[in-house]
Amino acid sequence: MNPSASFIIPFIPASAPVASRFAHTLASRGAQVILAGEGPIEVPSAPNIQVLQGLPGKGAAIRAALGRVTGDITVLQDADSAYSLESCEALCRPIHEDTADAVFGNRRMVGLETELLADRALGQVTRFVTDVALTDPLCGQRAFRTEALKSVALTSDDDAVDAEIVVKLAAQLFRLAEVPLVLEAKPHRPLGSQLARLRTLVRYATVQNDADNQHEGYTTLERMDGANNYNAWLGQRFREHLGRRVLEIGAGIGTITQKLEPGLELLIALEVDRFYVDRLKNKFRGKPHVRPYLSDVALADWEALKAERLDTIVLSNVLEHIPDDASAVRRFRQILHPGGRVLVLVPALPQLFGSIDEAVGHYRRYTPSALREVLGQNGFELERLEWMNLVGIPGWFMNSRVMRRRSVPKLQLKVYDRLAPLLARAESHVKLPVGMSLFAVARAT
Repeated sequence: MNPSASFIIPFIPASAPVASRFAHTLASRGAQVILAGEGPIEVPSAPNIQVLQGLPGKGAAIRAALGRVTGDITVLQDADSAYSLESCEALCRPIHEDTADAVFGNRRMVGLETELLADRALGQVTRFVTDVALTDPLCGQRAFRTEALKSVALTSDDDAVDAEIVVKLAAQLFRLAEVPLVLEAKPHRPLGSQLARLRTLVRYATVQNDADNQHEGYTTLERMDGANNYNAWLGQRFREHLGRRVLEIGAGIGTITQKLEPGLELLIALEVDRFYVDRLKNKFRGKPHVRPYLSDVALADWEALKAERLDTIVLSNVLEHIPDDASAVRRFRQILHPGGRVLVLVPALPQLFGSIDEAVGHYRRYTPSALREVLGQNGFELERLEWMNLVGIPGWFMNSRVMRRRSVPKLQLKVYDRLAPLLARAESHVKLPVGMSLFAVARAT
């Protein structure tokens, strides 16, 4: 066992014997072991074993133990004899190779045991809520890059922490992977544990975001990130006019950045909020041509950016966030050589401005004449100006103006996303008379 790995084994009185046996085996291999839970436990005598008691609940135990971890990799190991410790090496390997930040076991199912069927069903719910591609995201044997696991703020005290970990790692854009596991026995998962996980997943799917609603506006960005078809549609529109060296203004959590970066020489993702920049760094770890850049538009080092020989500037639903949009456009012109392009997507129709616009920090919604003016009077010649997303108008009006919601409901967004490919095809053949957004391509004069 690699000594850089630390093991956290939560326990309750019923699982204490298995936890003790696991600790003895792991400690003999040189790993740090932290037993955390409540109730009596026989502790093997070894300098690399620590015991934290009086912690009622798995979530409380994990939070307390994380403060004692010293290894670069943290393995969360359920005290369940169904799991084999021999699988831990395979779990840790992708992290050692820097191809993943978290690795989950994918349990091989033998028979139709009720506990396994329930876990599979909850796994389906987890994938719906988080959009992760994991087959078995609630497995009881998982490995994490310690820095990544410590960076998420866990709040659950009970077994709901299993679901919370997946939700928050996925939302912070860490790289998740899985490796196959063969169970040695039938795993034990009480009904109360499953219900706690389900309640947490429902809460994060409906009324709470992974930042526990502490960062207003993030809910909308996070939910839009899961609208894969809609984002692919936007990404395709931008890529039709993209150069090779790109500056994206207001990259957010990288939703459009991810669609732009394949094949580029350079993509500088400028973002003013460190909360989002941290997520960008997670998402594009291992891709040196993508460079997250923490700065306000007004305070960016424009001389350094000009030296990057940029040929395209992209703003996807960003210009409306800038108080002085004309001044910002003039700065964009200063760093582009003649012929360079700015690609702009903005929300349209001031009549739609409402509570969601306020929540995400919009100063305005544009009319065609207003967007034409701010580009044309500040160094750009308009090549293309088109309406987009006619069908989205009724939903936005009801949510933002009538019901005064602060974000788009997740289920409603997923239904809309299913329609996005049809809308993209339809709008490519029809000139829209109006739309929820405006798309512009302008050339530096």
